[in-house]
Amino acid sequence: MLHLLSNASVYAPHFLGLQHIVVAGEKIVYLGAERPQMDALLEVSEVDLKGARVVPGFIDAHAHVTGGGGEAGLETAVPAPGLSEFTQAGVTTVVGLLGTDDLIRSTSSLIARIKALRAEGMSAYGYTGGYHVPPTTLTGSVRSDIVHIEELIGVGELAISDHRSSQPSVQEIVRIASEAHVAGLMTGKAGVVHFHVGDGQRGLEFLFLAIQETELPARVFYPTHVNRRKTLFDEACSLTAEGCTIDITAFPVEEGEDAYSAEDAYLRYVDGGFSLDQVTISSDGGGCLPVFDAEGNVTELDYARAASLPETLSRLVESGMDLEVALLPFTANVARILKLATKGSIAKGMDADLVVLDDSHRPSSVMALGAWHLLNSKVLIKGTFE
Repeated sequence: MLHLLSNASVYAPHFLGLQHIVVAGEKIVYLGAERPQMDALLEVSEVDLKGARVVPGFIDAHAHVTGGGGEAGLETAVPAPGLSEFTQAGVTTVVGLLGTDDLIRSTSSLIARIKALRAEGMSAYGYTGGYHVPPTTLTGSVRSDIVHIEELIGVGELAISDHRSSQPSVQEIVRIASEAHVAGLMTGKAGVVHFHVGDGQRGLEFLFLAIQETELPARVFYPTHVNRRKTLFDEACSLTAEGCTIDITAFPVEEGEDAYSAEDAYLRYVDGGFSLDQVTISSDGGGCLPVFDAEGNVTELDYARAASLPETLSRLVESGMDLEVALLPFTANVARILKLATKGSIAKGMDADLVVLDDSHRPSSVMALGAWHLLNSKVLIKGTFE
C-alpha cells in the first residue's frame, strides 16, 4: 500500500513547515513541500491532514512488555500490556525488560513477547538481564545474548540503590557494563546498561565511581527513574556532564511528594541549561508502582501505562515549551542512545512511524511501519487477544 499524507505540519522533530509525505511499505519515500504527482495506476491511500501536526512515533525505552510486579505476592503480577495500549499512546517502538521478577518471567519469555509485538505490527527490542546479579540470560552471558539474539540491544533494568536489588558492588556493575559495551562494539547495537535507581541514599554514587575509575565510555551507563527523588534528580543532571544520558519516568506524583513529575523534571532540566541531547522520557508501562513502608512492606499498588507519555508531552506544550524541544526525549534522543538508526525522526528513508497530534497535543492518528493503527481516534489494529 502507498500512503500520501498531504498538508502535514511536520515536526521532524525540528519544524519543517507544511509538507507532503509519501509512504511505501514500511518506509518514508518522499518528504517535501511540493505535492508529488502520483500515477493514476497506483493504488494510493490519501489522508489530507489539513495542517495538523505530524511528529515521529514515540520510542518507549523502558516498558514491561511481559508485565511487571509481583512484589506483594504472585497474584500481584501485572498482565502483559496489549499492542494497542502502546500504539494508542503514540508509541511505535518499545524496548521491553524484566524488573523485580526476573525468575518466573525470563529472558526467553521476554524475547517471545517482543517477537509477538513485532508480528502484530510495531517495532520492539529488549534488554537482557533484570534487577539482579548475576543477570538472567538466555545463552549464559550478557555479551553472548546481545551478540547472538537480534532483539536484545543492552542490559536492564539492573537495580541499584534499592532494597529489592542484589546489592551489587561497583566491581560487579563494571563487569556487566564491560560485557554490554563489548557486545555493542561487536554488533553496532546500543550496548548500554539501563539502571533501575531506587530510593536508597547512595543514589548514583556507584555510577560516578564506575565512570571515573574505568575506561568504559560514560554513554554505557543509562540510569532510569531519576526523578523519583528531588536530590536524586539533581545528582542525575550532574551525571550528564560526565557524558551519560538519563531517563525520566512518567509516573504519577502526588502533591507534596519528594519527587518530580516527568514534565516538572524535564522543565527543570531544560531551564538548568543541561544538554538537550542527553535526556529521555519513558513510561515504565506494564510495570508495578508499589509504595513501601519503612520495613519494605507494600502499602499501595498500581501499574504504569504507556498513556503517560502523550499526557506528559501535552503538559509540556501547555506549559509553554516549544514542541520541537518537548519532542526530543520521546523521539530523537531515544533513537540516539539506543542506536536505532531508522527511528526517532521524519525523513526520507526513515521508518514510517508517525503520530498526528490533535489540538490538545495528544495522538489522534498513529502509523507504525507504514500501517495505520489509529486513525481519527479509531483503533484499526489491535493485539491478537485484545
